[in-house]
Amino acid sequence: MNLEFSFLDYAIIGAYFLIVFAIGFYFARQERSSTEYFLAGRHVGWFAVGASLFASNISTEHFIGLSGTGYVSGLATGNFEWSASICLLILGWVFVPFYLKSGVFTMPEFLERRYSSASRWYLSSVSIIAYILTKISVHLFAAGILLKQVMGWDIYTSSILLVVVTGIYTIAGGMSAVIYTELIQTFILLVGAIALTWIGLDKVGGWSELVANVPAGHFEMFKPMSDPEFPWTGVIIAPYIVGIWYWCTDQSIVQRVLAAKNIDHAKSGTVMAGFLKILPVFILVLPGLIAYALQQKGMLLPGQKISPNDVYPVMVKTLLPSGFRGLVVASLLAALMASLAAVFNSASTLMTIDVYQKFRPEASEKSLVNFGRISTVVLVAVSLFWVPLVSVLSDQLYVYLQSVQGYISPPIACVFLVGLLWPRANAKGAAVVLWTGFVLGLLRFVLEIIHKSSPFTNPFLRTVIEMNFMHFAILLFVISILLLIVVSLATERPAQEKLDGMTFEYARNVELNEEYKIERPAHRQQNLVASAILGVMLLVLWIVFF
Repeated sequence: MNLEFSFLDYAIIGAYFLIVFAIGFYFARQERSSTEYFLAGRHVGWFAVGASLFASNISTEHFIGLSGTGYVSGLATGNFEWSASICLLILGWVFVPFYLKSGVFTMPEFLERRYSSASRWYLSSVSIIAYILTKISVHLFAAGILLKQVMGWDIYTSSILLVVVTGIYTIAGGMSAVIYTELIQTFILLVGAIALTWIGLDKVGGWSELVANVPAGHFEMFKPMSDPEFPWTGVIIAPYIVGIWYWCTDQSIVQRVLAAKNIDHAKSGTVMAGFLKILPVFILVLPGLIAYALQQKGMLLPGQKISPNDVYPVMVKTLLPSGFRGLVVASLLAALMASLAAVFNSASTLMTIDVYQKFRPEASEKSLVNFGRISTVVLVAVSLFWVPLVSVLSDQLYVYLQSVQGYISPPIACVFLVGLLWPRANAKGAAVVLWTGFVLGLLRFVLEIIHKSSPFTNPFLRTVIEMNFMHFAILLFVISILLLIVVSLATERPAQEKLDGMTFEYARNVELNEEYKIERPAHRQQNLVASAILGVMLLVLWIVFF
């Protein structure tokens, strides 16, 4: 049975849409250069950077997937959230200085400067395809589940409406519209998620009642090595491999720090986002445990079995009073639209800077912006075409998403990280790693699908296919590092221009934009103190929930 929405619920949802469109069209009225359209003129402050990093990451699959996996397995899935806080610190302190000083628009452009144009083409192609096949599909699938359960809309209606609405303000306002709508969306999604968690915890009878009505293992962040989903051997390493790829090298994330005013604001934004990433364990995973406890007490859906994907929608329908329903639905819409806008804007940036401008280097600023808008329209159209296919996705959505990322992330994380740390890494080594990693990851994914319908009998194949996806990510990362070292040492040294300003050893060998080059000592000190506080908080939380 669908919710009966009050006038207040509809008013809150309506106000949300009005704010989003107002921001989008405010920026649409301004003249736009390519820097302004794709990177918001590089004048975004730290608070907006941090909020944008958080909002572009949190989408409806987090509401669906984290609560569903929390319902089944407990808090262990939250390791991906807390490890993200560490990865955000790595982004700010390790990668940001190189990205901003180089003045690049895109991550493939950075890879070309460090290695070769072949690496740039690889990353551009894989990123655009991955955005369509994983990010857009997963966002729409999760939104379809939520809005069907909560609003009664079918997946086609909800997907088409939200893709079109998000596409309009993204096309109109560019990166500025995306970032400043994400600032508002961060506030809305946090308020909505906190409200549901608070009400759910009150319904279950408080923390002590929650602990008494869920299995003890649900509160453990580190499961036994034999655990099929979250073995501790995978949890302590794999999230950082995936996280370095996602938080430190993925265009849809890094584009936010590229838009920062300077290194100080970029670092402060990453630290702020790191603090925000502590919250999903308590406002998105914990509701899954609350739902489990309520179900055990016969207070949610007595006598019925709840699918993991239905946990959050059922809680919204069952627990929330009038007014809060509209607030939570607005938070769900905010999460989806922020993530979709990030994908649309980043993919159009890749298509414009890494494809169009490569073929037309003399293109004017106006033509670059126009092509960016056209490419966003194309992405919207492709997304609409993809809608009928999203229903084939996995039941445990978040595990599906993390496993796919585990297959594609290790080689990319390797070439970025090793490229900064080891000057001897060269273009041939990077090319071998990227393509070998791609083939191995794709092979594992395809064989896994075949194995589910027709199990293999070969012991070696079964071991590789049935290996936990986190263990596979670790193995692939190690293989990638070894390949990069061996091939680089067996071939010629990279040219000096590929190293100056692009590795730690040669970071000072080139004069770069003075505005980005110098950090202010007072701001650096503040960022160091805030980073240390964040690190201590995470350590305490891991100890408490060990």
